[in-house]
Amino acid sequence: MPRSFKAILFALPVVLAALALPLPADDWSHWRGPTGNGTAPEARPPLEFGGGRNERWSVEIPGRGSSSPIVRGERVFVTTAVPTADDPATFDFRVICLDRATGRERWSRTVTTARPHEGTHQTNGFASASPCADDERVYAHFGSRGLFCLSLDGEPLWDRDFGDMRVRNGFGEGSSPTVHGDVILVPWDHEGPSMLHCLDARTGATRWEAPRDEPTGWSTPLVATDRSGLEQVIMNGQTAARAYDLATGREVWRCAGQTQRPCASAVAVDGTAWVGSGFRGAFLGAFDMAARGDLQGGPGVLWTHAKDTPDVASPLLSGGRIYFYKDKSGLLTCLDAATGKPFWQTARVEGLNATYASPIAAAGRVYLTDRRGTIVVIADAPDLQVLATNSVGEGVDATPAAAGDALFVRGESRLFCFAEEKVSARP
Repeated sequence: MPRSFKAILFALPVVLAALALPLPADDWSHWRGPTGNGTAPEARPPLEFGGGRNERWSVEIPGRGSSSPIVRGERVFVTTAVPTADDPATFDFRVICLDRATGRERWSRTVTTARPHEGTHQTNGFASASPCADDERVYAHFGSRGLFCLSLDGEPLWDRDFGDMRVRNGFGEGSSPTVHGDVILVPWDHEGPSMLHCLDARTGATRWEAPRDEPTGWSTPLVATDRSGLEQVIMNGQTAARAYDLATGREVWRCAGQTQRPCASAVAVDGTAWVGSGFRGAFLGAFDMAARGDLQGGPGVLWTHAKDTPDVASPLLSGGRIYFYKDKSGLLTCLDAATGKPFWQTARVEGLNATYASPIAAAGRVYLTDRRGTIVVIADAPDLQVLATNSVGEGVDATPAAAGDALFVRGESRLFCFAEEKVSARP
């Protein structure tokens, strides 16, 4: 055999392995995915899974947390709060990194050990904020315990302490940070002085702070661009939905009308933002991001919807449609994003009864997660078509992540990676 041909054969497995590595487009680096709207345009997760079917791997995650997993390159990150052996009211707050292909633990780091100063809702643990990552760092936010920046290999780089939150009714903390370019945005709405923090992602130094006249809220910032090219940070709020200039923190626009203690995060595309909430009321508005100042009652409000809007789960924006649950019930509505007109409203989908996780979309499908661990898959289409009903076998409150050919689901005790089983060709 010629020497050059041997060299090609020797190199072939290496080349094939390199081709198999996940591309950046296959990442899910933030709890609402690569678009910030709950969609993964390049992902190809399986339609059917659970009960051992199409399960690539699953691993036990110690402690408790309803934070969502994120996927960056060859790594999967998840956060958790683990009671210490000496005092069950004191927790080790950990970031865990798993190998994307195998589920093997790459590293686990306790970033701080603390006894929370307040309690939390019975359905909410102390690790509810989802991490986020860029090409060099992973950021884990444990609220009153601090924001921690680690290298992708788990080395501590910097941390910030913003003090202690005072949360409405002791319901606990949970807003997630958002990394965008060279900054990270940290929401801080509570019963004390509320703030939106913008930090240098490399050093943790403050770039700007925007005071907010807001009580407790649990929404996460979304960065989107208006038609002039201005990057805006869109935030929900009980007093008003608002947008801030990403570069300066200056308020760009606002609109009152949201309900109490909003949890749902905004979605946006092509210069329009949609913001809604559904606790003790109902409101969803479509806002022209090119508008400025107070938009209430003006042409900057493109349409509003005041019925059966979401509470804990955020809406999904996909294919020119907005999907959302009524309150926490699992009753599903789908609106035309451009007009607000319904394709269907408060449809009962068998298998969905109580929902915390937000809907996501990939591969022309929408994945809907019930708190009991049922995941119903419907067509991403104007008419309601149920394609499959799956169960992971344990409760799920965290929003799944779709990346590459896999769906990553964080349950009560385990993290699952579901992917289509490959059928080997006969020799």
